[in-house]
Amino acid sequence: MITNQDEKFKKIFDNLKDKPTEQNIFNGYLALFPEDWKQRKILYSKFNRSKQFGKTIPLPKPEISLRKEIRAWLKKK
Repeated sequence: MITNQDEKFKKIFDNLKDKPTEQNIFNGYLALFPEDWKQRKILYSKFNRSKQFGKTIPLPKPEISLRKEIRAWLKKK
């Protein structure tokens, strides 16, 4: 989960020159918030390393989870 998600997506939305699509906002997130993206990837890799054999809790890849959050935010818009 992204902290201050609405503010970050709003900032990206305001900076877009093109039509706001999922891909445009995703690319904007990577450009404006590289540290947050890095933290997401680190969290995902730590989670994958900590899984015990036979006990799996599905955690979506960072790309997929971010796209889901963007999609949900765009629907609210």
